Amino acid sequence: MGRVNATDSPFRHEATSRDEAPQYVLPLVVRIEKDAPPSRTDALETAARAVLVILSDERSLGDGEWAQAMEDWQDARIRKVVRRARGAEWRKASALPGITVADRSAEVRVFPPVPVDGLPKELAKLQVSGTELQDPEKDPEQDSEEPSSRFTEGARVWLNPGLRMSTGKEMAQVGHGVHLLWWDMDETARKAWREAGFPLAVRTADAAHWARLTTSGLPTVRDAGFTEIAPGSVTVVAEGHHRPGQPPRLRRP
Repeated sequence: MGRVNATDSPFRHEATSRDEAPQYVLPLVVRIEKDAPPSRTDALETAARAVLVILSDERSLGDGEWAQAMEDWQDARIRKVVRRARGAEWRKASALPGITVADRSAEVRVFPPVPVDGLPKELAKLQVSGTELQDPEKDPEQDSEEPSSRFTEGARVWLNPGLRMSTGKEMAQVGHGVHLLWWDMDETARKAWREAGFPLAVRTADAAHWARLTTSGLPTVRDAGFTEIAPGSVTVVAEGHHRPGQPPRLRRP
């Protein structure tokens, strides 16, 4: 899948030619144990990285076992659904074909796409709503100083400060954001990002920065409005590896 023109974006809420294709969904499951839930930011960044990992996995490419499902999914609306699991539910989900991505406090398992109404029973029974996670309180001055080792060679995904979404919804949206970045990169840039371990950061923009981002021409996600928010809402703007052959541009608000 190469670069996508604006009129045929899978993230537009208006009807497009993609609606005529069979519809698939990419399932993600976040592990949330009662006594050790992940932080919100860790979950968001790990979900975004999980999307990139499955997009670049050899089983998703060429003649790989997931390649046809990945192609069919990306030829239609790009839907991602996030569910939560713990204990035995997590162990059962982990036994299904997929990839577990772990970083700091978060574990997310991503599975190859399935038809919208064809989720495996082990996943269909998991809760999809009410996934709410929190970040530990930080000193605002410390939070403004990003560790350069994590971001200077990666990407940054900005959330809309004016929207209220569950953490599960946010996880799907940041996954869309990095998906757009991946599509917009050439193979050399993809290889470099993958070999670096897909460094990225997810942050909520402040209002002034968000206004600049939405007029910047950077990859932008407009939600189809299936859940939680109105159709056409701009949820995410992604920057970094957004133009083939160019270095990342990481901006501070």
